[in-house]
Amino acid sequence: MRARIFQPPKTAMQSGWGNTKDWAMEFIPTHGRRADPLMGWTGGGDTQTQVRLSFDSREEAVAFAERAGIRYDVELPQTRHVKPKAYADNFKYSRIENWTH
Repeated sequence: MRARIFQPPKTAMQSGWGNTKDWAMEFIPTHGRRADPLMGWTGGGDTQTQVRLSFDSREEAVAFAERAGIRYDVELPQTRHVKPKAYADNFKYSRIENWTH
Protein backbone atom coordinates (compact mmCIF):
# COMPACT_ATOMS: atom_id res chain seq x y z
CA MET A 1 0.00 0.00 0.00
CA ARG A 2 1.52 3.26 -1.15
CA ALA A 3 0.12 6.79 -0.95
CA ARG A 4 0.92 10.19 -2.34
CA ILE A 5 0.81 13.35 -0.25
CA PHE A 6 0.18 16.53 -2.19
CA GLN A 7 -1.42 19.95 -2.10
CA PRO A 8 -4.40 19.89 -4.47
CA PRO A 9 -4.61 22.70 -7.02
CA LYS A 10 -7.60 24.98 -7.30
CA THR A 11 -10.36 23.78 -9.58
CA ALA A 12 -11.13 25.43 -12.89
CA MET A 13 -14.34 26.83 -11.39
CA GLN A 14 -12.47 28.77 -8.68
CA SER A 15 -11.24 32.27 -9.29
CA GLY A 16 -9.65 32.75 -5.87
CA TRP A 17 -7.15 30.75 -3.87
CA GLY A 18 -9.56 29.65 -1.12
CA ASN A 19 -9.39 26.02 0.04
CA THR A 20 -5.98 25.50 -1.56
CA LYS A 21 -3.90 25.54 1.62
CA ASP A 22 -4.81 22.01 2.77
CA TRP A 23 -2.83 18.88 2.01
CA ALA A 24 -4.31 15.59 0.83
CA MET A 25 -3.29 11.95 0.90
CA GLU A 26 -4.53 9.53 -1.75
CA PHE A 27 -3.66 5.89 -2.19
CA ILE A 28 -1.97 4.86 -5.42
CA PRO A 29 -3.92 2.12 -7.23
CA THR A 30 -2.37 -1.33 -6.99
CA HIS A 31 -4.69 -3.03 -9.48
CA GLY A 32 -5.62 -1.93 -12.97
CA ARG A 33 -9.12 -0.81 -13.86
CA ARG A 34 -11.23 -3.05 -16.04
CA ALA A 35 -14.61 -3.00 -17.75
CA ASP A 36 -17.34 -5.01 -16.09
CA PRO A 37 -18.47 -7.69 -18.57
CA LEU A 38 -22.16 -7.44 -17.63
CA MET A 39 -22.73 -3.68 -17.32
CA GLY A 40 -19.73 -2.29 -19.18
CA TRP A 41 -18.85 0.11 -16.37
CA THR A 42 -15.19 0.71 -15.63
CA GLY A 43 -14.17 -0.35 -12.16
CA GLY A 44 -11.66 -2.23 -10.12
CA GLY A 45 -11.30 -4.26 -6.99
CA ASP A 46 -9.13 -1.70 -5.21
CA THR A 47 -11.41 0.29 -2.88
CA GLN A 48 -8.54 2.24 -1.31
CA THR A 49 -8.38 4.50 -4.37
CA GLN A 50 -11.74 5.94 -3.27
CA VAL A 51 -10.25 7.26 -0.02
CA ARG A 52 -8.89 10.81 0.16
CA LEU A 53 -7.73 12.19 3.50
CA SER A 54 -7.30 15.92 4.17
CA PHE A 55 -4.76 17.49 6.51
CA ASP A 56 -3.98 21.05 7.59
CA SER A 57 -0.24 20.69 6.87
CA ARG A 58 2.25 18.44 5.13
CA GLU A 59 3.81 17.49 8.47
CA GLU A 60 0.46 16.18 9.75
CA ALA A 61 0.01 14.03 6.65
CA VAL A 62 3.53 12.61 6.90
CA ALA A 63 3.11 11.89 10.62
CA PHE A 64 -0.19 10.07 9.96
CA ALA A 65 1.38 7.94 7.20
CA GLU A 66 4.32 7.01 9.41
CA ARG A 67 2.06 6.12 12.36
CA ALA A 68 -0.10 3.93 10.13
CA GLY A 69 2.90 2.29 8.43
CA ILE A 70 1.97 3.60 4.98
CA ARG A 71 4.73 4.15 2.44
CA TYR A 72 4.33 7.57 0.87
CA ASP A 73 5.65 10.01 -1.71
CA VAL A 74 5.47 13.76 -1.08
CA GLU A 75 4.77 15.97 -4.10
CA LEU A 76 5.74 19.58 -3.46
CA PRO A 77 3.48 22.21 -5.04
CA GLN A 78 4.70 24.34 -7.91
CA THR A 79 5.27 28.00 -7.19
CA ARG A 80 2.50 30.30 -8.35
CA HIS A 81 3.35 33.40 -10.32
CA VAL A 82 0.53 35.91 -10.21
CA LYS A 83 0.90 39.04 -12.32
CA PRO A 84 -0.96 41.94 -10.73
CA LYS A 85 -3.49 43.45 -13.12
CA ALA A 86 -5.88 46.35 -12.90
CA TYR A 87 -9.22 46.58 -14.67
CA ALA A 88 -8.43 50.16 -15.65
CA ASP A 89 -5.52 48.90 -17.80
CA ASN A 90 -8.09 47.69 -20.35
CA PHE A 91 -8.95 51.32 -21.14
CA LYS A 92 -5.47 52.90 -21.18
CA TYR A 93 -4.75 55.21 -24.09
CA SER A 94 -1.37 53.59 -24.68
CA ARG A 95 -2.90 50.10 -24.96
CA ILE A 96 -1.78 48.30 -28.11
CA GLU A 97 -4.58 47.28 -30.44
CA ASN A 98 -4.04 44.45 -32.90
CA TRP A 99 -7.29 44.79 -34.83
CA THR A 100 -7.61 44.28 -38.53
CA HIS A 101 -10.94 44.81 -40.24
